[in-house]
Amino acid sequence: MDIFQQKYKQKLEETMVGYVQTKNMPSTIKEAMVYSLEAGGKRIRPVLLLAVIEGFKKDPELGLKTAAALEMIHTYSLIHDDLPSMDDDDLRRGKPTNHKVFGEAMAILAGDGLLTHSFGLIAEDPLITSDQKVKLIGLLAHSAGPEGMVGGQVADIEGENKKLSVEELETIHVHKTGKLLIFSVLAGAVIAGASVEEQTRLERFAHHIGLAFQIQDDILDIEGEEELIGKRTGSDESKQKSTYPGLLTIDGSKKKLQFHLDEALNSLDGLRMDTKLLKQIARLIVNRNH
Repeated sequence: MDIFQQKYKQKLEETMVGYVQTKNMPSTIKEAMVYSLEAGGKRIRPVLLLAVIEGFKKDPELGLKTAAALEMIHTYSLIHDDLPSMDDDDLRRGKPTNHKVFGEAMAILAGDGLLTHSFGLIAEDPLITSDQKVKLIGLLAHSAGPEGMVGGQVADIEGENKKLSVEELETIHVHKTGKLLIFSVLAGAVIAGASVEEQTRLERFAHHIGLAFQIQDDILDIEGEEELIGKRTGSDESKQKSTYPGLLTIDGSKKKLQFHLDEALNSLDGLRMDTKLLKQIARLIVNRNH
């Protein structure tokens, strides 16, 4: 997993930054976009997409531009999340957040630029078919928009200062975090030519790792070390947000985390593909310390 991740992380970053650098735009917005793209991160979503393609014995290079587009959307969402009107964070991945460096207006525009460029990156990909491009662009718009990530953000904001149920919290995170993870595996499956049944099984896998991802995030917000996480801990409590530990306790959250990991791994049983990398990514999500 480490070798696969390192190999494609570098290629992914070259693809994202290279695409932005070639475009004719004002230098300030270009600098702001590249700043956040180069801020690092685990790149779990694009690596997951490429791992699905690898699992079907196809060349992961076929999905590199789609993976880069996905990470550009994730990066835009982080820029906007950090704004004073949203989560109001000063640090992201151990560096000053985009608006702290470039100002709020430019940070908003940098996020807008990354979002819109992501669809262009897929549309211009010479390695996939026109039918695949249409399918991927439609899936990504659904996953990132008001029916997906943006809708989850809305529900998250509206849930502040309220005592949510576990079911309500899960609904938020299925959209806010889970939809882009589901896109990761479905995009890889589309590019690899997977069957509808295989896509359904992979979607179930992604649903559970998406919830596991958020539960571990909530646990790390309490137990994690700021130096490793790269941002302030305890921010959820200070904003009076409902969290899994707040509703289930830390022990209950860890049991729920294990449940979703088990369900994710069970979803892969019987698939006609090599699931080794997917299982490693699922365990990485659960066991990560940042």
